[in-house]
Amino acid sequence: MNIEHLSQTLLTHSPALIVAVPLLGAFLTPLISRINDKLRNVFVILTAGLTGFLVLLLSHDVLINGKIHTYIFGSQDIGSPVVRILFEVDGMNAFMIIIGAILVFVAVVYSWAFMKENTGLDKYYTLILLMAAGMFGMMLTGDMFNFFVFLEITSISSCALIAFWTNKGKAVEAGFKYIVISTIGALFILFAIAILYGQYNALNMAVLANSIQYTFLDKIAFVLLIAGLAMKAGIVPMHMWLPDAYGRAPASVTLILVGTTQASLYALFRVCFTIYGNSLTAPLKQIGSVTITLNGFLGTFIVMLAIITIIVGVFMALKQSDFKRTIAFAAIAEIGYIFLAVGAGLWAIGTPHGMMALKGGIFHIINDALDVGLLFLVAGAIYYATKETSLNRMGGLARNMKYTTIFFLIGLLAVSGMPPMNGFASKLLIYESIYLINPILAIVAILCSILLLAVFVKVFYSAFLGPKIPRFNDVKEVPKSMLIAMGLIACVIIFFGLFPDLIVNNIVEPAANALANNSNYISQIIGGS
Repeated sequence: MNIEHLSQTLLTHSPALIVAVPLLGAFLTPLISRINDKLRNVFVILTAGLTGFLVLLLSHDVLINGKIHTYIFGSQDIGSPVVRILFEVDGMNAFMIIIGAILVFVAVVYSWAFMKENTGLDKYYTLILLMAAGMFGMMLTGDMFNFFVFLEITSISSCALIAFWTNKGKAVEAGFKYIVISTIGALFILFAIAILYGQYNALNMAVLANSIQYTFLDKIAFVLLIAGLAMKAGIVPMHMWLPDAYGRAPASVTLILVGTTQASLYALFRVCFTIYGNSLTAPLKQIGSVTITLNGFLGTFIVMLAIITIIVGVFMALKQSDFKRTIAFAAIAEIGYIFLAVGAGLWAIGTPHGMMALKGGIFHIINDALDVGLLFLVAGAIYYATKETSLNRMGGLARNMKYTTIFFLIGLLAVSGMPPMNGFASKLLIYESIYLINPILAIVAILCSILLLAVFVKVFYSAFLGPKIPRFNDVKEVPKSMLIAMGLIACVIIFFGLFPDLIVNNIVEPAANALANNSNYISQIIGGS
């Protein structure tokens, strides 16, 4: 078998392998852990690296060549009664798995030193790989019920990892809150799937998008899907689990938790623009000469919910004294910006302004994952070095932790949307699109970004500047594996910030086009079935 044939074989089977490799790795990890701990760590990193290679191989073919990859489990005959499940990979799926691959690889590299002193690491790494498999499954499947299955795999493994430090009562409490909200959200999603299946005898997203009639039951399913996914994404007022989960989980776990949150946001994009895309311009009500359409009503509702989420996230971050909870509330605000783009995209669906909003929201998904992820890794590094999380008991760490300080500054500027970092480009697109709906909302969004900058300037001063705390005199920089992990994300942030057009044209735009042109998705999937 020559290299070209091997490459083609890997490409053909890559949608399945991207899920299968971490899943197999999860089952092998406890066995390898019995042999040697270092061998286990190397194995997990190699598993994440191989998964990342497969992601790059598949994404390159999808994004560069404009193909939609379909991988079929079961019968090849669409009329066969045998179980038939499809993985469907277009520009949007390819975009999302790139995010997942980056976060998983960085998390396992960071874990080498960060989790070294903990017991039960065979379980920890097993759960990390299970979580990764579930997340990739959510991003790749074209089947609604399988999305639910992968969502549950992700939720269960996430809950166990959030509560991994069982000696800390608040960690167990955070895990309990997470699983309760996840269960409610998953039940909403499962009920919606049952409604759609009962009407159309189909679970495939493309078939549903082609068949959907926008009946009263379809409207109920739509509301249930948005509510369930909003719970999983942490939208206000369903955000109560997120600060605790993000704040109490190990920093490496929080990084992948950010990825699973983005997977729920991906599903929200997919439901709104792919499955229900053809129904969104349907008239809802006539008031005089004005026709209220579904996309206008829903877009306005989501925009207002997004603005509330941004405001709550920013103002709650202002009053926090715990390092990780401050970042967690900032993460809620950043999710609000993505939701804002969804609302603007729905409101102006089918127009250049709607496409601009889609691009801004999609670009901000990866920027949010990188920026917030870097800040959580920095918070984890400080906890590793000082065993402290309260900003009131920190100070002067920049003298002993120079590299960590630099990484925090990069994350600070990026998450606040300051040029030339990556967050500036995506937020600018969101500001422009929302300005066309209502200039006041755009001003509110900009002011909240400025307040977010103020929040992290305060954090920077409290933790890194000011007088040095005597008990931190012997604090040292964190181990190299943690610095490498933070450095990898920092480099990607800077690259995206310096060359936003390159990223938008080659990665973001194909993803936006995949959502906006759902007829192409439907024809290729159904035609290819």
